[in-house]
Amino acid sequence: MAEYQHIHHTFEPIYNDRSKILILGSLPSVKSREQGFYYGHPQNRFWKVLAGILDVEVPMTIEEKKSMLLANHIAIWDVIESCDIIGSSDSSIRNVVPADIGTVLEKTDISAVFANGKKAESLYQKYIFPKTKVPVMVLPSTSPANAACSLEKLTAVWGEGIGKRL
Repeated sequence: MAEYQHIHHTFEPIYNDRSKILILGSLPSVKSREQGFYYGHPQNRFWKVLAGILDVEVPMTIEEKKSMLLANHIAIWDVIESCDIIGSSDSSIRNVVPADIGTVLEKTDISAVFANGKKAESLYQKYIFPKTKVPVMVLPSTSPANAACSLEKLTAVWGEGIGKRL
C-alpha cells in the first residue's frame, strides 16, 4: 500500500510582466516531478489543449513549453506549495501549505485566473481567494484521471474560457 509523502513544490511559476491569464493546477504529479516541469505525464492533455486553442504545434521541450506560454501571455503555477500526498492522487492531499499566488498577481497584468480541475479550484477557494479576492474559473481537468472528457471536448471548453481572454 502506498504511503503519504511530504512533497515540496520545486518548480518556479512561469510568467512575465505581460502575462494576462493564470492557469493553476493543484500539485505536480509524480511524472511531472520526475521531469522537473508542469504537466509532464505523457497522458496529460494540457499541452495539446493549449496548442489546439492557440493553433500552434504541441511543444515538446521545457523551453518550447515556456516560450509558448509566455508568447501568448499565459502564466502557470500550482495552488499548493507543499502538502502530504499519496503518489499523484489529488484526493489524498492533506496538510496543505498554499503557494503565494498574490506575488504573481502583483507582478503581472493578470485579469483572469483559471483552475485546471475541481481540486485546484476548491484549494484556491479555500486558501488563496480569501487573501487575493480574485475569482477563479474552473475548467475540466486535463489529467488522464479525467478520461471521460475527450481531447476535443477539453479543447472546446478551454477555448471558450481562455480563448476569449487572449
